Amino acid sequence: MSKNKEETLKIIKGEDAWEPVGPTPLPDITDLRNWSMRLLKTYKPFYAPFCDLCCNCTYGKCDLTAGKKGACGIDIATHQARWVLMQCCMGLSAHGAHGRHLIDYLINKHGKDYKIDLGLQVDVEAPIIRTVMGLKPEILGDLRTVIEYVERGLIHLVSSTHTGQEGHYLDFENKSLHAGMLDLLAMEAADIAQIAGYNYPTSIADTPLVELGWGAIDKTKPVILAIGHNAAPINATIDYLQNNNLEDKVEVCGICCTAHDVTRRSDRAKVVGHLARQLFFIRCGIADVIITDEQCVRTDVPEEATRAGASLIATSDKICYGLEDVTEKEIDEIVKMITEEKKQVLILDPDKAGEVAARVAIAIAPGRKKEFINEKTAMKLAKECNGCNLCSEACPNLLSVGKSVKEFADGEVDKLSETFKLCFTCGKCEQKCPKNIPIIKIMQAVATKETYKMRSGRGPIHDVEIRQVGSPIVLGTIPGIVAFVGCSNYPKGDKEIAEMMDEFARRKYIVVASGCAAMAAGMVKDKEGKTIWEKYPPGFEAGGVLNVGSCVANSHIAGAAIKVANIFAKLPGRANYECIADYILNRVGACGVAWGAYSQKALAIGTGFNRWGVPVVLGPHSAKYKRLYLSRKEEDDWNIMDGRTEKMMDEYVEPAPEHLAIVIESKERAIVSIAKYCIRRNDTPVGRQIKLNHYIALYKKYMGEGFPDDLHLFIRKPTDVPMFFKREVMDYLKKIGWKPRQQVGLPTLINTYPTKANIADIK
Repeated sequence: MSKNKEETLKIIKGEDAWEPVGPTPLPDITDLRNWSMRLLKTYKPFYAPFCDLCCNCTYGKCDLTAGKKGACGIDIATHQARWVLMQCCMGLSAHGAHGRHLIDYLINKHGKDYKIDLGLQVDVEAPIIRTVMGLKPEILGDLRTVIEYVERGLIHLVSSTHTGQEGHYLDFENKSLHAGMLDLLAMEAADIAQIAGYNYPTSIADTPLVELGWGAIDKTKPVILAIGHNAAPINATIDYLQNNNLEDKVEVCGICCTAHDVTRRSDRAKVVGHLARQLFFIRCGIADVIITDEQCVRTDVPEEATRAGASLIATSDKICYGLEDVTEKEIDEIVKMITEEKKQVLILDPDKAGEVAARVAIAIAPGRKKEFINEKTAMKLAKECNGCNLCSEACPNLLSVGKSVKEFADGEVDKLSETFKLCFTCGKCEQKCPKNIPIIKIMQAVATKETYKMRSGRGPIHDVEIRQVGSPIVLGTIPGIVAFVGCSNYPKGDKEIAEMMDEFARRKYIVVASGCAAMAAGMVKDKEGKTIWEKYPPGFEAGGVLNVGSCVANSHIAGAAIKVANIFAKLPGRANYECIADYILNRVGACGVAWGAYSQKALAIGTGFNRWGVPVVLGPHSAKYKRLYLSRKEEDDWNIMDGRTEKMMDEYVEPAPEHLAIVIESKERAIVSIAKYCIRRNDTPVGRQIKLNHYIALYKKYMGEGFPDDLHLFIRKPTDVPMFFKREVMDYLKKIGWKPRQQVGLPTLINTYPTKANIADIK
């Protein structure tokens, strides 16, 4: 929260936990505007519109090309910035509504005074909530207060997108950054609620390895498949099975983030895979009952479930599918409707939905055949292909689908197998096929039935771990924290995620993953048959690889960076956003990687990390988000203050981090860039040597001989040069006319940095 205003917060217990004393009780959209504008001064928005027209109101369509304005006065930059804010608000509302539903459900179950306990190793719980709101949540009722604050903010953000409201692209970007901040706030509240309410493991780094992959599912048992992100209904299923001694007789599995959370609830639950395997797994017919909750669920699940002969239970007000709401009916009656009348239903009571799912699966499984298509039958279907190649033209990942199917028909299996590994199973190829060839069904014959291992989500990073690594992270001797998040819209399949994670883990970075990225990394084995989750330790330590959990657990990655500032640097966390974010930007070498980002949620998450000062690398498909935050290296404003002297630096300061949000087209260039984006202005000479050693070595490994063209910008003095490349680099620097410059003692962008004189006031 801005310290430019004299604000006091008084926390009281009750339904409304905030009693304002002073002009502004909580940070609104403009309170952190100065911080956003300072970021945007260096990291300027770059827009890549799909369309030059604005169709937002009935004045339109308005042509915005060549400096033209719309009928309302809007220009193309402002129109694009408004579009980005709308997308961020969608992502924020998805996580906020998830949190609201989950918290209200758990309060109804346990009461609003139910204590939050994250274990002995987590004393600084909820670092985002503490820093943004000044609130230390102790009971579930406090988390409801957080969601109410998020909802209030969302109303104002959406309001500003109305025609005739905000008129400048930079203020739209400030609002997008604010939406991203609220998104992380909502996610933290949601994950803390489910950790407390469902007794998920916490204060444990070495969580169990769970089975992953569609081959891991025991199809001889009744199979219940959960799809989505809100684990309340499938957790109720687990509870029913446990209470009735049925857990060993029914197979429970999940796709997307619900899969992460159900494995935190039950060690017998399985993970099918990430979003890209959704349509494939439904069509293969293994699932007897499908439970949908919310977010990242295909909109045609009722149709696909019918085709597969599976029963469907929708459980969320966000996804009702036009189904009959049977929530108020008796359980026996609902079970009869599904098993005998073959109806698909909507049940908005998670506990009732959980019991119905279990009973229906047990009832219908014996009468269903779960036979996969064999290679001979698949080849016969493939022979219908006439080589028109319309399927390849429709593929969003530019795969040679038609060629693969044609070669498969002629007996060549490998090409189709490789195509499947890169496939999103979106089904566009089948829609375009004039012969109605069931391409995804054919892929069943070549899809591997291997099983994999993935570490179950662990939740927050422990305070003890932060104390151990805080100093080496800030000084640079641990080269960085690399967080792999986002969806499964990968340009070249799961393999790239696993390879990137492995590269940085081997180099002793701290590697963190969540959501679909964690699943994708687990679906790749090395030469010894091990996944990355089996190769590396699970702690928040140099060379550690850890899974924080589902999408809402992304908040714990940002929380770890905040804890470094709070626990190691002793910066007060409560209502001290600008100082903490400034510290992260200049001192904590963290970089997010959303290589497969596809959804509005992913955009909101990435934008939230940007406001905390964490750069995010996006995969090639993310250019469709239409906005990046880029600097121009030496041309932009890199002015910085030395916090010890409180004077602006006269010399040019290195562009570290160079960008806040950037799309990179290849895995190889991404790896090199990630190493660079972990460089920070506060690095000691030893820390800078380590980081530059990785930057140079990775450049030579993936990009060829020579040095990065911007290497000289990150060398302040000869002591920064890595010993292994000393002679080569010094010769190179001499050749280009490099000159030493001063290192900043305490780099900061803000003039409100806490000193010994005012730190007590902030507390």
